[in-house]
Amino acid sequence: MRVIAGEHGKRKLKAVPGKNTRPTTDKIKESVFNMIGPYFDEETTVLDFYAGSGALGIEALSRGAHYAYFCERNRQALTTIRENITTLGLENRAEVLGGNNLRALAQLREQHPTLNFDLVFLDPPYKKQQLVKTLTMLVNDNWLKQTSRVICEMEKTDELPDEVAGLGKIKDVTYGITRIVIYTGMNKED
Repeated sequence: MRVIAGEHGKRKLKAVPGKNTRPTTDKIKESVFNMIGPYFDEETTVLDFYAGSGALGIEALSRGAHYAYFCERNRQALTTIRENITTLGLENRAEVLGGNNLRALAQLREQHPTLNFDLVFLDPPYKKQQLVKTLTMLVNDNWLKQTSRVICEMEKTDELPDEVAGLGKIKDVTYGITRIVIYTGMNKED
């Protein structure tokens, strides 16, 4: 597993030991970033929710994103994320939040009442997915901007609706056993 492009392109990343996480393959990661980027500006803020090794958030940082928040409850994964961030010297551009992801976001909201994300990666364990619930929470709790993009990774047989809580599906592609769905836009009345 490696960083594909940008400042840290071709640098190796540690994978989470064991079989409790499922890393996004380099091929899928490259395809996702070709669809959403491929590069970001210094104002882009990222949330890597269900972060695993942190590879998606780290890829965004390597491609110019300003700051990334990583949420993960698995202790081995938390250690791996921190090691990957330290190895690449990204400590000043990243924050790792452990424990229950929803509680971690609630604590983050207390610390940063106006924080919004430009880019969100949702890659929960395949058998424990609650993507519609998570997407709805991100909208209802004002974590997203009008232009935010939310990238969902799931099994190819899983389906997501064309609209969730005002977010519209703009991409739905399958790579082998993996499906990637991208949402954007807030259709809220101002």
